[in-house]
Amino acid sequence: MKHPILFSAAVLLSAVASAGTTLYQHARVVTGTGPILEDGAVLIVDGRIRAIGPQVTAPPGATVVDVKGHWITPTLFGGIGSMGVVEISAEHSTNDGSLNLGDVRPEFDPALAFNPDSEPVEIARVEGVGFALLAPEPGKHTQGGNVIDGLADIVTLDGQAPRAPSALVVEMGHDGAELAGDNRAAAFLLLADAFEEARHPPRAGEPRRLTEAGRATLQQVLSGRLPVLFKADRAADIRAILQFSAKQKIHVIIGGGAEAWRVAKDLAAAQVPVVIDPLEALPADFDRLATTLENAARLEHAGVTVAFSLRSSSPHEARKLRQAAGNAVAHGMSWNKAFAAVTQVPASVFAAAPSTGTLTVGEKAQLVVWSGDPLEVTSMVEAQWLNGEPRTLQTRQTALRDRYLEKLRQGNAR
Repeated sequence: MKHPILFSAAVLLSAVASAGTTLYQHARVVTGTGPILEDGAVLIVDGRIRAIGPQVTAPPGATVVDVKGHWITPTLFGGIGSMGVVEISAEHSTNDGSLNLGDVRPEFDPALAFNPDSEPVEIARVEGVGFALLAPEPGKHTQGGNVIDGLADIVTLDGQAPRAPSALVVEMGHDGAELAGDNRAAAFLLLADAFEEARHPPRAGEPRRLTEAGRATLQQVLSGRLPVLFKADRAADIRAILQFSAKQKIHVIIGGGAEAWRVAKDLAAAQVPVVIDPLEALPADFDRLATTLENAARLEHAGVTVAFSLRSSSPHEARKLRQAAGNAVAHGMSWNKAFAAVTQVPASVFAAAPSTGTLTVGEKAQLVVWSGDPLEVTSMVEAQWLNGEPRTLQTRQTALRDRYLEKLRQGNAR
């Protein structure tokens, strides 16, 4: 039986060619849904992937691009952070990622402030990033922050508005403790109280913590329609989260997870995915004393579903995530699982659109042509398709570079 992504040459010959028909051939093709094709081809017709296979015939009039052994992959995940809501980290007026109202507002959604024209969005895109998880930052304890940060949304770097929320973000560990009166147990207490109010709304005149929108958000969590992304690192905190989620009967994702390898068997048994930073090597605080560069490999070997995100939430760092994935390979993780951790896994865990994180026949083209292995820091993006359209690799940065390179060539650099 042939793999479902492979079309026969006879079928391809019957395809209707158009001005929007492009065939990339002689590429190393990574689909994310099947084996890697060492000498494969990808046919795109009217913005959709029409065929992927080792033998693909171009319809008449197609643009044929021989990429000569270079790589074709899905676009990459940019991690969890402030993509599109932070322009300059040091400029407060360009930061819209956190809520400091002093109330419990699980309905807070930073996606309403998402700016598709943000320069960090363009910088990440031309480095091969096609989607990211826009997540709220924790509010400040001194300004009324709460253990419930708000909602996280998948954002695509093609100019479209964010999709429906993908997760509720909750602070645990020492950050959650600080927001709950400097006590870790109190963080669970506050969250349990909020869930209880969502289950049994107070009657008129009774005290309440939540708005109607907040209760509706938590009811989505309790019904299983919305997972909770718990941010925690310490093994003991992760165990407590697993116990709490089992009692509350909610779906859980662990974010951070510096010591997740220590509870890998528990995570695998509970089928809880973990989003980690594979570059973490040293114990930066008391929650991360058992940090190791082998975290990803140990989780993989235990059967835990692993995705990657850098510890930094800055959108300016998103383009470095593929390098971090390569680092995980250097410390024992398989290449296929490391690549899935920056493509297919986060797309699946956070319920992205069907064409995200994989190359799938019939879906809109979301792909990158690379000069080499995308997990090698020296590999460069040579072409990119997003939402079925080829995208320019030019940004304000490249325009500025070209402007001064021309002056340099003419001897007028000053």
